[in-house]
Amino acid sequence: MSIQVSGVSKVYGEQLALNDVSFSIDRGNIVGFLGPNGAGKSTMMKIISCYIPQTSGAVNVCGFDVFEDPINVKSKVGYLPENNPLYPDMYVREYLEFIGGIHRIENKGKRVDEMIEQVGLTLERKKKIGALSKGYRQRVGLAQAMIHNPEVLILDEPTTGLDPNQIVEIRNLIRTVGQEKTVMLSTHIMQEVEAICDRVIIVNHGKIVANDASINLKSQDTRQVIKVEFNKEVPNNLLTSIKNVATVRKVSENVWLIASNSGSDIRPHIFEFAVSQNLSVLTIQKEENRLEDVFKKLTKD
Repeated sequence: MSIQVSGVSKVYGEQLALNDVSFSIDRGNIVGFLGPNGAGKSTMMKIISCYIPQTSGAVNVCGFDVFEDPINVKSKVGYLPENNPLYPDMYVREYLEFIGGIHRIENKGKRVDEMIEQVGLTLERKKKIGALSKGYRQRVGLAQAMIHNPEVLILDEPTTGLDPNQIVEIRNLIRTVGQEKTVMLSTHIMQEVEAICDRVIIVNHGKIVANDASINLKSQDTRQVIKVEFNKEVPNNLLTSIKNVATVRKVSENVWLIASNSGSDIRPHIFEFAVSQNLSVLTIQKEENRLEDVFKKLTKD
């Protein structure tokens, strides 16, 4: 077990940031750690990375206790915080050599070259960090997190501020790294979690409210959601009168998302409704259940 968290709580003054949190993550797994702002995600990651202590409970990383043996834990963990702390006046290669020196890496120059190539910084290696784009600074952050070849990677919002092409590149890098390492990933982008994570842990108000594969979480919502386009405008109250319909939402002109109140197929009822109202159905399709909907349901106050 790469990460073992048992009954962890964290109190800031009178605020309970984490409340009896327990979970485990095996080697070779990429786990999404999700929650609304202030739910305790970053606090948990900082505890695992030995940046702050827990108030109670135990955390073991690769067999080492974070409180009793933080030096060994830090040798096993690579951490990329949400606000990537870099030295803007240092050159890329110079900075990575500096980080490599802190970790006392043997054959430091070779390892720096490997990391520069792996994260795609070859053309930027002689530039100052302050002159890099947001995407390339994130790559430098990933390189410093991985330079000592840790068994566990803790990534807090690794794709924040990146453009779509950069997001895909960082996702691919995380997916590749996750084949050999344990990756714990925090993000607000649900598509990112569905694309690369093996499992999802959702926290709300400091407690775990879900811990399962994303496909299993999505299957818990048995409602059917249908996207339908009619040939003309339809009053909202008429749509809600369709048999077994729970909610309706207008997406664009004459296009609606219609959700069932159970697992029953409402498409025949939609067609019957269209015929009775002298409407034409231009398009109709069944929408896949989304992790975003599960997240909203579990974290709704």
